[in-house]
Amino acid sequence: MLKAIDCTLCGAAVEYLTCFRDNKYYRCTNCLSVMMDPAGHLSSEVEKSRYDQHNNDVDDPGYRNFVKPLVEIVLNKYTPEARGLDYGAGPGPVAAVILKEKGFKIDLYDPYYWDNRELLDKKYDFIICCEVIEHFSKPAKEFRLLRSLLRPRGSLVCMTEIYNRDIDFEQWYYKNDPTHVFFYAPRALSWIKKEYDFTELTVGKRLIHFER
Repeated sequence: MLKAIDCTLCGAAVEYLTCFRDNKYYRCTNCLSVMMDPAGHLSSEVEKSRYDQHNNDVDDPGYRNFVKPLVEIVLNKYTPEARGLDYGAGPGPVAAVILKEKGFKIDLYDPYYWDNRELLDKKYDFIICCEVIEHFSKPAKEFRLLRSLLRPRGSLVCMTEIYNRDIDFEQWYYKNDPTHVFFYAPRALSWIKKEYDFTELTVGKRLIHFER
């Protein structure tokens, strides 16, 4: 008998959507997100090797311009006295570097590159996740952790491509990266807001801003 698969975010039943490069993808019947079958997730070693191939040059003008909208949210809301965390910082934490250039104090956490687990016992005024949440194999667990790390009135600012039913998933470039395993629909973001007791949610083209 095949093992039943539930949504790794909200826990609801999922329905088969498509298969790509031998990986099955399912759409949640509740939050409408799309997830890769966990059986297709890469090993830690292979996943890290993929990340090592990314553009990690923090001085690259295109890379810096790409993260500018996320950085501006922090700059518009906080002063350099605020404490921040770049969660899933990767080998080239460009958003954190730009904020540090503005005088901000930013801790870096990443299970592969900045595995400073003591940072996960601290509290932060803001947390940034730049092209990170689509990599969460267990998004429910990750968002619960992120919410717990925020101080009152703190912000969680994420950058990712948002999935909706107008997107032809089989043609969508964003699924082609095998380390992208969860794609959030707008309803999923609303579910996260309610489930983890965020007070505000603002969604832009690629930006998601939760406020505690």
